[in-house]
Amino acid sequence: MSEFQGLGKGLIIGGIIFVVIGLILLFSDKIPLLGKLPGDIAIKGKNWSFYFPLATSILLSILISLILFVIRKLF
Repeated sequence: MSEFQGLGKGLIIGGIIFVVIGLILLFSDKIPLLGKLPGDIAIKGKNWSFYFPLATSILLSILISLILFVIRKLF
């Protein structure tokens, strides 16, 4: 039974992660400064534009790393 308990915990954690990602995507336009941080690169020309959210990517990477670290410590 212990191998099924580990699988159950993994499925629950995966479900929680999917719910959190879904909520972030659903309310991403209401989160202030997301995609508009000082390190984000935005270049606009006459007929084109280039946008690379460098600072936002780094911030999200740090947050995801911290969340995964906490999850590993708990389980």
